[in-house]
Amino acid sequence: MKKKTIPDFINMKANGEKVTWITGYDYLTAKYIERAGMDMILVGDSLGMVQLGYDTTFPVEMDDMVRACQSVRRGAPNTFIVGDMPYMSYQESDEEAIHNAGRLIKEGGADCVKLEGGTDLIVQRMKAITGAGIAAIGHIGLTPQFMAQIGGYKAQGKSADAALKLIDQAKKLEAAGAWSTLIEGVPTVVGKAVCKACSIPIYGIGAGSQVDGQLIIYADMVGYYDDFCPKFVKKYAEVGKVLQGAFTAYVEEVRSGAFPEDDKHTYKIDAEQAALIEKMIEE
Repeated sequence: MKKKTIPDFINMKANGEKVTWITGYDYLTAKYIERAGMDMILVGDSLGMVQLGYDTTFPVEMDDMVRACQSVRRGAPNTFIVGDMPYMSYQESDEEAIHNAGRLIKEGGADCVKLEGGTDLIVQRMKAITGAGIAAIGHIGLTPQFMAQIGGYKAQGKSADAALKLIDQAKKLEAAGAWSTLIEGVPTVVGKAVCKACSIPIYGIGAGSQVDGQLIIYADMVGYYDDFCPKFVKKYAEVGKVLQGAFTAYVEEVRSGAFPEDDKHTYKIDAEQAALIEKMIEE
Protein backbone atom coordinates (compact mmCIF):
# COMPACT_ATOMS: atom_id res chain seq x y z
CA MET A 1 0.00 0.00 0.00
CA LYS A 2 1.46 3.33 -1.10
CA LYS A 3 1.01 6.25 1.29
CA LYS A 4 -1.02 9.07 -0.17
CA THR A 5 0.41 12.58 -0.31
CA ILE A 6 -1.15 16.05 -0.19
CA PRO A 7 -1.14 16.31 -4.01
CA ASP A 8 -3.04 13.00 -4.08
CA PHE A 9 -5.73 14.45 -1.82
CA ILE A 10 -5.95 17.61 -3.90
CA ASN A 11 -6.43 15.46 -7.01
CA MET A 12 -9.06 13.37 -5.26
CA LYS A 13 -11.10 16.54 -4.66
CA ALA A 14 -10.74 17.53 -8.29
CA ASN A 15 -11.88 14.07 -9.40
CA GLY A 16 -14.76 13.86 -6.95
CA GLU A 17 -13.20 10.97 -5.00
CA LYS A 18 -14.16 10.79 -1.32
CA VAL A 19 -11.40 10.57 1.29
CA THR A 20 -11.75 8.13 4.18
CA TRP A 21 -10.37 9.35 7.48
CA ILE A 22 -10.57 7.90 10.99
CA THR A 23 -9.00 8.50 14.38
CA GLY A 24 -6.40 6.18 15.85
CA TYR A 25 -4.26 6.38 18.95
CA ASP A 26 -2.27 3.15 19.25
CA TYR A 27 -0.24 0.58 17.35
CA LEU A 28 -2.77 -2.24 17.22
CA THR A 29 -5.69 -0.12 16.08
CA ALA A 30 -3.55 1.62 13.47
CA LYS A 31 -2.45 -1.73 12.07
CA TYR A 32 -6.05 -2.78 11.40
CA ILE A 33 -6.94 0.65 10.04
CA GLU A 34 -4.15 0.47 7.48
CA ARG A 35 -5.17 -3.05 6.46
CA ALA A 36 -8.64 -1.65 5.68
CA GLY A 37 -7.12 0.74 3.14
CA MET A 38 -7.93 3.97 4.99
CA ASP A 39 -6.62 7.15 3.35
CA MET A 40 -5.72 9.05 6.52
CA ILE A 41 -5.50 8.59 10.28
CA LEU A 42 -6.07 11.44 12.71
CA VAL A 43 -4.23 11.06 15.98
CA GLY A 44 -6.78 13.25 17.71
CA ASP A 45 -6.65 14.97 21.06
CA SER A 46 -9.88 13.02 21.60
CA LEU A 47 -7.48 10.44 23.00
CA GLY A 48 -7.86 12.41 26.21
CA MET A 49 -11.42 11.12 26.49
CA VAL A 50 -11.29 7.72 24.81
CA GLN A 51 -7.82 6.64 25.94
CA LEU A 52 -6.83 8.64 29.03
CA GLY A 53 -10.25 8.94 30.68
CA TYR A 54 -10.53 12.73 30.90
CA ASP A 55 -13.90 14.48 30.65
CA THR A 56 -12.59 16.85 27.97
CA THR A 57 -9.63 17.23 25.63
CA PHE A 58 -8.16 20.13 27.63
CA PRO A 59 -5.72 18.15 29.84
CA VAL A 60 -3.97 16.48 26.87
CA GLU A 61 -0.26 17.36 26.70
CA MET A 62 2.18 17.50 23.81
CA ASP A 63 3.99 14.44 25.15
CA ASP A 64 0.69 12.49 25.01
CA MET A 65 0.25 13.44 21.37
CA VAL A 66 3.85 12.70 20.38
CA ARG A 67 3.75 9.25 21.98
CA ALA A 68 0.40 8.43 20.35
CA CYS A 69 1.66 9.56 16.93
CA GLN A 70 4.71 7.35 17.33
CA SER A 71 2.51 4.35 18.13
CA VAL A 72 0.20 4.95 15.20
CA ARG A 73 3.11 5.45 12.80
CA ARG A 74 4.54 2.07 13.83
CA GLY A 75 1.19 0.42 13.20
CA ALA A 76 0.46 2.25 9.94
CA PRO A 77 3.76 3.03 8.22
CA ASN A 78 2.06 3.53 4.84
CA THR A 79 -0.84 5.76 5.85
CA PHE A 80 -0.97 9.57 5.89
CA ILE A 81 -1.08 10.64 9.55
CA VAL A 82 -2.42 13.91 10.95
CA GLY A 83 -1.43 14.87 14.50
CA ASP A 84 -3.69 17.10 16.59
CA MET A 85 -2.20 20.15 18.27
CA PRO A 86 -3.50 19.92 21.85
CA TYR A 87 -4.98 22.79 23.83
CA MET A 88 -2.48 25.61 24.59
CA SER A 89 0.27 24.03 22.48
CA TYR A 90 -0.05 26.74 19.80
CA GLN A 91 -2.13 29.60 21.17
CA GLU A 92 0.56 31.46 23.12
CA SER A 93 2.96 32.42 20.34
CA ASP A 94 4.02 31.71 16.77
CA GLU A 95 7.33 30.37 18.04
CA GLU A 96 5.68 27.88 20.39
CA ALA A 97 3.22 26.84 17.69
CA ILE A 98 6.04 26.13 15.23
CA HIS A 99 8.08 24.27 17.85
CA ASN A 100 5.21 22.01 18.93
CA ALA A 101 4.00 21.38 15.39
CA GLY A 102 7.55 20.40 14.53
CA ARG A 103 7.60 17.91 17.39
CA LEU A 104 4.60 16.05 15.97
CA ILE A 105 6.40 15.76 12.63
CA LYS A 106 9.98 15.16 13.80
CA GLU A 107 9.37 13.07 16.93
CA GLY A 108 5.89 11.72 16.32
CA GLY A 109 6.27 10.80 12.68
CA ALA A 110 3.12 12.62 11.59
CA ASP A 111 2.80 13.93 8.05
CA CYS A 112 0.72 16.95 9.01
CA VAL A 113 -0.75 18.77 12.01
CA LYS A 114 -4.26 20.07 12.77
CA LEU A 115 -5.27 23.28 14.57
CA GLU A 116 -8.72 24.01 15.99
CA GLY A 117 -10.50 27.29 15.43
CA GLY A 118 -10.91 30.02 12.86
CA THR A 119 -10.28 33.15 14.89
CA ASP A 120 -7.75 35.72 13.72
CA LEU A 121 -5.24 34.41 16.25
CA ILE A 122 -5.57 30.82 15.00
CA VAL A 123 -5.28 32.00 11.41
CA GLN A 124 -2.05 33.76 12.38
CA ARG A 125 -0.72 30.56 13.97
CA MET A 126 -1.68 28.62 10.84
CA LYS A 127 0.29 31.06 8.72
CA ALA A 128 3.32 30.76 11.01
CA ILE A 129 3.26 26.96 10.99
CA THR A 130 2.80 26.57 7.25
CA GLY A 131 5.32 29.34 6.66
CA ALA A 132 7.84 27.20 8.53
CA GLY A 133 7.26 24.41 6.02
CA ILE A 134 4.96 22.29 8.15
CA ALA A 135 1.82 20.93 6.49
CA ALA A 136 -1.32 21.85 8.43
CA ILE A 137 -5.08 21.33 8.42
CA GLY A 138 -7.72 23.66 9.86
CA HIS A 139 -10.70 22.65 12.01
CA ILE A 140 -13.85 24.77 12.32
CA GLY A 141 -17.46 24.38 13.44
CA LEU A 142 -17.87 22.28 16.57
CA THR A 143 -14.37 22.70 18.00
CA PRO A 144 -13.98 21.05 21.43
CA GLN A 145 -11.10 23.34 22.43
CA PHE A 146 -13.55 26.26 22.08
CA MET A 147 -16.45 24.56 23.86
CA ALA A 148 -16.82 27.39 26.42
CA GLN A 149 -17.25 29.96 23.66
CA ILE A 150 -19.56 27.88 21.45
CA GLY A 151 -21.75 26.62 24.28
CA GLY A 152 -20.59 23.03 24.60
CA TYR A 153 -20.82 20.03 22.31
CA LYS A 154 -23.63 21.14 20.02
CA ALA A 155 -24.19 21.73 16.33
CA GLN A 156 -22.86 24.92 14.78
CA GLY A 157 -23.73 26.97 11.69
CA LYS A 158 -27.50 26.74 12.17
CA SER A 159 -28.23 30.17 10.73
CA ALA A 160 -27.24 31.98 7.54
CA ASP A 161 -25.04 34.39 9.50
CA ALA A 162 -23.30 31.52 11.32
CA ALA A 163 -22.76 29.70 8.03
CA LEU A 164 -21.22 32.81 6.46
CA LYS A 165 -18.88 33.09 9.43
CA LEU A 166 -17.71 29.50 8.92
CA ILE A 167 -17.17 30.13 5.20
CA ASP A 168 -15.09 33.19 6.06
CA GLN A 169 -13.03 31.20 8.56
CA ALA A 170 -12.38 28.44 6.04
CA LYS A 171 -11.26 30.93 3.41
CA LYS A 172 -8.91 32.65 5.85
CA LEU A 173 -7.37 29.34 6.88
CA GLU A 174 -6.86 28.47 3.22
CA ALA A 175 -5.19 31.84 2.61
CA ALA A 176 -2.96 31.18 5.64
CA GLY A 177 -1.65 27.99 4.07
CA ALA A 178 -3.96 25.22 5.27
CA TRP A 179 -4.04 22.51 2.61
CA SER A 180 -7.35 21.22 3.96
CA THR A 181 -9.94 22.05 6.62
CA LEU A 182 -12.13 19.81 8.74
CA ILE A 183 -15.63 21.05 9.53
CA GLU A 184 -17.48 19.46 12.42
CA GLY A 185 -21.05 19.34 13.65
CA VAL A 186 -22.90 21.43 11.06
CA PRO A 187 -25.99 20.89 8.86
CA THR A 188 -25.39 19.27 5.46
CA VAL A 189 -26.09 22.49 3.58
CA VAL A 190 -23.42 24.32 5.59
CA GLY A 191 -20.83 21.62 4.92
CA LYS A 192 -21.70 21.88 1.22
CA ALA A 193 -21.43 25.68 1.25
CA VAL A 194 -17.99 25.64 2.87
CA CYS A 195 -16.82 22.95 0.46
CA LYS A 196 -17.99 24.96 -2.56
CA ALA A 197 -16.39 28.15 -1.27
CA CYS A 198 -12.89 26.68 -0.93
CA SER A 199 -10.43 25.31 -3.46
CA ILE A 200 -8.78 23.06 -0.86
CA PRO A 201 -10.34 19.78 0.31
CA ILE A 202 -13.00 20.18 2.99
CA TYR A 203 -13.57 17.10 5.13
CA GLY A 204 -16.44 16.58 7.50
CA ILE A 205 -17.29 14.93 10.78
CA GLY A 206 -20.98 15.32 11.32
CA ALA A 207 -21.14 17.74 8.39
CA GLY A 208 -23.22 15.74 5.94
CA SER A 209 -22.43 14.02 2.67
CA GLN A 210 -21.59 17.01 0.46
CA VAL A 211 -17.97 17.41 1.55
CA ASP A 212 -14.77 15.92 0.14
CA GLY A 213 -14.37 13.14 2.67
CA GLN A 214 -15.46 11.82 6.04
CA LEU A 215 -13.80 11.55 9.44
CA ILE A 216 -15.15 9.49 12.33
CA ILE A 217 -13.86 8.63 15.80
CA TYR A 218 -13.09 4.94 15.71
CA ALA A 219 -14.13 4.28 19.31
CA ASP A 220 -17.59 5.63 18.49
CA MET A 221 -18.13 3.75 15.23
CA VAL A 222 -17.15 0.36 16.67
CA GLY A 223 -19.16 0.77 19.87
CA TYR A 224 -16.11 0.92 22.12
CA TYR A 225 -16.65 4.31 23.78
CA ASP A 226 -20.07 4.27 25.45
CA ASP A 227 -20.10 7.40 27.65
CA PHE A 228 -22.12 9.09 24.90
CA CYS A 229 -22.59 8.78 21.15
CA PRO A 230 -22.92 11.77 18.80
CA LYS A 231 -25.95 11.84 16.50
CA PHE A 232 -23.80 11.70 13.38
CA VAL A 233 -22.13 8.39 14.29
CA LYS A 234 -23.06 5.15 12.56
CA LYS A 235 -22.04 2.07 14.54
CA TYR A 236 -20.40 -0.58 12.39
CA ALA A 237 -19.69 -2.95 15.29
CA GLU A 238 -20.28 -3.46 19.02
CA VAL A 239 -16.74 -4.07 20.18
CA GLY A 240 -17.52 -2.92 23.72
CA LYS A 241 -20.14 -5.65 24.14
CA VAL A 242 -17.80 -8.28 22.71
CA LEU A 243 -15.01 -7.27 25.10
CA GLN A 244 -17.38 -7.14 28.06
CA GLY A 245 -18.62 -10.63 27.25
CA ALA A 246 -15.10 -12.01 26.89
CA PHE A 247 -13.83 -10.44 30.13
CA THR A 248 -16.88 -11.63 32.07
CA ALA A 249 -16.53 -15.19 30.74
CA TYR A 250 -12.84 -15.22 31.69
CA VAL A 251 -13.59 -14.10 35.26
CA GLU A 252 -16.25 -16.78 35.65
CA GLU A 253 -14.09 -19.58 34.24
CA VAL A 254 -11.05 -18.75 36.37
CA ARG A 255 -13.17 -18.60 39.51
CA SER A 256 -14.91 -21.88 38.70
CA GLY A 257 -11.72 -23.67 37.70
CA ALA A 258 -12.84 -24.16 34.10
CA PHE A 259 -9.80 -22.26 32.84
CA PRO A 260 -7.09 -23.24 32.24
CA GLU A 261 -7.65 -26.84 31.13
CA ASP A 262 -4.45 -28.81 31.66
CA ASP A 263 -4.79 -30.78 28.44
CA LYS A 264 -5.36 -27.65 26.31
CA HIS A 265 -3.79 -24.59 27.84
CA THR A 266 -0.57 -25.74 29.51
CA TYR A 267 2.84 -27.00 28.42
CA LYS A 268 3.68 -30.73 28.21
CA ILE A 269 6.36 -32.47 30.20
CA ASP A 270 7.92 -35.90 30.09
CA ALA A 271 5.98 -38.29 32.37
CA GLU A 272 9.12 -39.41 34.17
CA GLN A 273 10.16 -35.81 34.89
CA ALA A 274 6.65 -35.01 36.02
CA ALA A 275 6.75 -37.91 38.49
CA LEU A 276 10.06 -36.67 39.89
CA ILE A 277 8.63 -33.21 40.40
CA GLU A 278 5.52 -34.61 42.10
CA LYS A 279 7.78 -36.58 44.42
CA MET A 280 9.77 -33.43 45.21
CA ILE A 281 6.55 -31.61 46.08
CA GLU A 282 5.46 -34.38 48.43
CA GLU A 283 8.81 -34.38 50.20
